[in-house]
Amino acid sequence: MRHLESFGLRCVYAGDISGGQDALALDHYGAADAIVTNPPYTRELMHRLIVHFQRIAPTWLLIDYDWSATKQAAAYMLHCSDIVILPRLKWFEDSKDTGKDNHAWYRFDSRHNGRTELHNNRGQGEVTPSRRVKVCEQCRKFYEPQRNSSRFCSEACRQRAHRKRLLSVTPSVTPAPIPNIPIEPSDCSEVLRYVRHADVPRFTAEGWERLPALDGTHHGEYSVLMRRARR
Repeated sequence: MRHLESFGLRCVYAGDISGGQDALALDHYGAADAIVTNPPYTRELMHRLIVHFQRIAPTWLLIDYDWSATKQAAAYMLHCSDIVILPRLKWFEDSKDTGKDNHAWYRFDSRHNGRTELHNNRGQGEVTPSRRVKVCEQCRKFYEPQRNSSRFCSEACRQRAHRKRLLSVTPSVTPAPIPNIPIEPSDCSEVLRYVRHADVPRFTAEGWERLPALDGTHHGEYSVLMRRARR
C-alpha cells in the first residue's frame, strides 16, 4: 500500500484476513476506483474473489502466470482485460534468491468481455508493446492468434470442433463408418457419405467435397467423409 501511495495514489480502504477482515463479506471498499491485492492461491477461494472483486471495481490481482493456461481459468479470462508478465519475484527482501514460479498482474473487470492485452514487464519498469490473446473455442485454453479471425489455438482443435459440429447435426455418424453408405439427415441441406480412399477422386469429380472429420482417427485409415449439397 505504501509503495502505491509513493506514486501519488490514495488508499481509501486496506484490510487483511489476519486482522479479521473478510473481503468476501464486503460489497464495497469506500470510493475505490480500483482494487489491488495479492489473493490467496487456493483455487476455489481465488476464483470466488475474482468474481466478487470485479463486480465492485476494476481489479488487479497478482496470480501465478501458469494459471492462465489452465482449463479452469477459461471462464474468468473472458473478463480479463490485461496481463502484465513479471520477472521472477523476490518474496523476501534479504534473500539472494528469487521464487521459482512465474507470476503476473491480471486486470479483471466485469464490464470487459473480449480479448486480453498481454504485456511483458522486463524488470526495469519497461513494458513491451501489448499483444492480443484469445481463448480457444474448442479446448478453452489461452493462446496468441496469428490472425484476427482465428478461433482455435491449433489445427487439431479446429478439426475436433468440426467433427463435433458434424456429430451434432448427424447423430448417425457416431457408429463405425460403412464405406459408400450415404447419410442423409432430414434437417440438413447436405448429403454426407463415407468413401473409400481409392474412390475419392471419382467422388471429387462428381462435385463431392472431402471433410477432415476422420483425419487422425482409426476410421480415417479406411475411408473419408465427403459432403455434397442436396439437389
